[in-house]
Formats: sequence, structure tokens, C-alpha cells
Amino acid sequence: MAIIGAGMMGQGLGLALLRQGYEVRLAARRSKRVPRGLRLVVGDPRPAVEGASVILVATPDDRIGEVARRLAALGAIRRSQVVLHLSGLRDWRALAPLQAQAGGLGSFHPLQTIADPRGAPERLKGAFAGIEGDRRAIGAASRLARDLGMTPIRLSAAAKPAYHAGAVVAANYVAVLAAIAERVAASAGIPARVAGKMYRPLLLGAAANIAELGSERALTGPVRRGDARTVLAHLRALGRRDRELYAGLAREALGIARKAGLNRSGAGAIRKALETAASGR
Repeated sequence: MAIIGAGMMGQGLGLALLRQGYEVRLAARRSKRVPRGLRLVVGDPRPAVEGASVILVATPDDRIGEVARRLAALGAIRRSQVVLHLSGLRDWRALAPLQAQAGGLGSFHPLQTIADPRGAPERLKGAFAGIEGDRRAIGAASRLARDLGMTPIRLSAAAKPAYHAGAVVAANYVAVLAAIAERVAASAGIPARVAGKMYRPLLLGAAANIAELGSERALTGPVRRGDARTVLAHLRALGRRDRELYAGLAREALGIARKAGLNRSGAGAIRKALETAASGR
């Protein structure tokens, strides 16, 4: 296995593949420290990709085409090889310069965040991987996912932007919500060093509930209970920017709460509270 790009995900996948018995070579433009067991090839990527059955392009999205063009210009890829990139947004066409050389082109997107490569082998287990591309690429990506203990989910090229938007909401914007919660707590006079920590157990508990029960059954709080007075008090306590954010999230929560069993009168009371806050009354 060859991995072009030695960032967090590239290194993490390399370590996870090593654990499964793969020989792994990393290719990078510049020398850098990588975890023990990973062989790093600097500069010319040909020694890294030679003989590899699958090449993973683990670069930022805007460099995938550049890498593909360079590999094509070097004549580095053979018909026996499959090339996959890791972008959640781009489809196989990002690798189009290699179409005349490679045996298969596609994408393999691990639906997991990797902040420390050393934890990747365990973090990837049980996660999903969005896969897309031609027949050979889909086969190679499916095998790769299963070898890593992941579940492959097949996507069309047209579906990738919406799929990736969902991933951003689920991962990146959770951190944004945590930051907003800390800011609101600080505005209530809670010391910043405490505000940065006090909601973390709550976030972990909510994530555990979602993992165990699913988002609908995991929803708790005033909207789920139909507690309009609490919602209205929250909205009145917040500044305009945070009030708009809270109200938007509350409207989404209301739809989930209705599916989860909130009665009509409770839902109506929440709607009225949101309308009251929006009108400034």
C-alpha cells in the first residue's frame, strides 16, 4: 500500500494498515517525522508507489489534481494499480489525469476524525467509509474498509457534496456548538477556565446516548418536554446572535421531538415561544 501525503489521516491509515499486515510506504514532499514502522519516501513518489496494489492520495482536496498530474507525467502508475483519494467532497474525476494509466480510480473517505495518528487503528474500527468510483475502485475500497474494521457505504459522485456536508455538521460543528456553549456560560459570569470544561461531560454523555439510542431517542431537554417557559427564558437571556442560533436549533429539535412523541399542545407551546422571541415581545 502506498499513501501519498503524510498528514494526520495519511499517517493514521498507515499505522492501521501496518497492524493488519500491510507493507506501507508514505510519500511526502518534505522530510518529516513519522511513526515507527512507516517508511517515508521524500520527493519523487515513484519508489513509494512502485509495486503497490492500491495508492491512497491523502493530500488536501486542492492538491489531489496536482498529485494526479504529477504521477501521470512521471508515468508512475500501472494498469494493475488502483488509485483512491480520501476526499469526502471530490469524486473520482479529481484523479482524471490518471485515467489512461490506472486500472481503477475512486475515492475512500474514512468517516472519522484523526487528531493523533497513533489512535487511528482503534478509532477507525467500527467507523464508516464513503466509497465511490469505477468497478475496480469500489472493490479495492470495500476490501480496504473491511480490513480496517470499517463499514463501506457506496456513494454516487453526485451524492458526495451532501454526504460530506452531513459529516461536517456531525463532526466540525459539534466543536462549534461546544464553543458557543462556553461563550454563553462565560457571559453568565462563569470563569473562562471553568466554562471550557464544564460542558464536556455533558457532550460526552449526549454522544454516548446518540451512539446507543440514535438521535431521535437521545434528544432530551426543554424542547423535547414541551417546556415553553424554559425555552422563552433562554431566548430572552441571550444576545441577538446567540438567540438566532438557539432558535434555529430549537426549530430543528422540535421536528425531532414531534417524531419522538411530543404531543401537539407541547409542540404548539414551543412554536409560540419561538415566535414570541422572534417578534421581540
